[in-house]
Amino acid sequence: MELHTLDATAQAELVRTGKVTPAELVDAAIARIERHNPELNAVIWPMFDEARATARGPLPGGDNAEFRGVPFLVKDIVAQVKGTPYTAGLRPLKAANLRAPRDSYLVESFRRAGFVICGKTNTSELGIVPSVEPDAHGAAHNPYDTSRSTGGSSGGSGAAVAAGLVSIAHANDGGGSIRIPAACCGLVGLKPSRGRVSVGPDYGSINGGLVCEHVVTRSVRDSARVLDLIQGARPGDPYAAPTPIRPYREELGALTGKLRIGFAKRYMNPTGQLVGVHADAAAAVDHTAKLLESLGHHVEEAEIDALKSPEYVPRFLAVWATGVAADLEGVEILLKRKIAAEEVEPLTWGLAQMGKSVSAPGYVLAWRWLEANARAVAAFFERYDLWLTPTVSGPPPKLGAFKSDPGNPLGGIFAAAEFAPFTPPFNATGQPAISLPLFKNAAGLPIGSHLVAAYGREDLLIRVASQLEAAQPFVHTATRA
Repeated sequence: MELHTLDATAQAELVRTGKVTPAELVDAAIARIERHNPELNAVIWPMFDEARATARGPLPGGDNAEFRGVPFLVKDIVAQVKGTPYTAGLRPLKAANLRAPRDSYLVESFRRAGFVICGKTNTSELGIVPSVEPDAHGAAHNPYDTSRSTGGSSGGSGAAVAAGLVSIAHANDGGGSIRIPAACCGLVGLKPSRGRVSVGPDYGSINGGLVCEHVVTRSVRDSARVLDLIQGARPGDPYAAPTPIRPYREELGALTGKLRIGFAKRYMNPTGQLVGVHADAAAAVDHTAKLLESLGHHVEEAEIDALKSPEYVPRFLAVWATGVAADLEGVEILLKRKIAAEEVEPLTWGLAQMGKSVSAPGYVLAWRWLEANARAVAAFFERYDLWLTPTVSGPPPKLGAFKSDPGNPLGGIFAAAEFAPFTPPFNATGQPAISLPLFKNAAGLPIGSHLVAAYGREDLLIRVASQLEAAQPFVHTATRA
């Protein structure tokens, strides 16, 4: 039985019907990780002994857990897994070998869902750039072309799921870090609404609410079913997304009626110029637009004027850089010593210095601007049900595309802004968005299609995504045996 070709729902069904045991699933996943991870460098901290013990004992979620026995990986940033090292892609944390004292709420939810955690995945340093190449752990490699990036910062998880090491893995998104690796690795990546999934107990919000938690998957149904199991505010959370009208799994295949969908293939670059995307990314949008039209929806070109402001990048960057500065200070507090410039990547240091130069009033004013801009963006979704763009502006880049050197420490972040202009705005607005693997270029590289809905409307995204998946089933050609 080719377990590695199945999604998590199908694997769980095999366990439920007694055709496969949790131990067999976990042993098969471990064998694939051992066989292919040397090439991909997706998994940086194996948890094989613990996973085997968990799979052979009573699972935390019990026999009726939705994903009982399904192998799982956790990204090594934000979420904590009790007893394991936490590095966030940083060499100083890796060297300190500190162990997480407890599971995050999210990890507790994954365990209750029946998932068996087999390891932790690679991420970019502090999750900053959309490519996983940290000095601490080395580059993760895209299973479609190992000379190319996985996308980031959840690229370790993306590579592992695309290659079939596991069927599903944890990911989080502060500027596109679920959606970008989903696009680069040919997967489904749903960023939920702000406040949909708790980041507690260690955080109330991250970077003012930019960061969201979820998974990368091989199917829409996996994404929907997992969201059912992890969504909901915890006591003390600063945000709470609207309660779903019904379980997200009930949105799979549900009727939508004729939707009004706008699409765009241009973006405002960091220098304030309106530019078009790479031909492959434009072709992905055209292809998806035709699919949506074939499903009965009205699709027309429509740009969001509020996202064309030349102020957008500097305002967002002020918030982002302040977060990097705060993260490094937090590491210094944890390690009880100062971090030197040579201990982190040039971009990380450059952003931290920029963040320290942002005054407290400047930070507040940046957020006020972004919040006012979010209202203008929200007005677009009173006229349109969804907005369609490419997830990223071109094919998965070669490794090294976002590397910065000390002479130009911020070069990498501006290159990243050119590659991923469509994802960060919806971290600022808090809206849900999804990347779908509906197109490959002539070289066989996946090019993601990005759909955005109004705040709280994950239900609509799941309905439409499941329609598209039914019309054109996803093909995962990078899967390893």
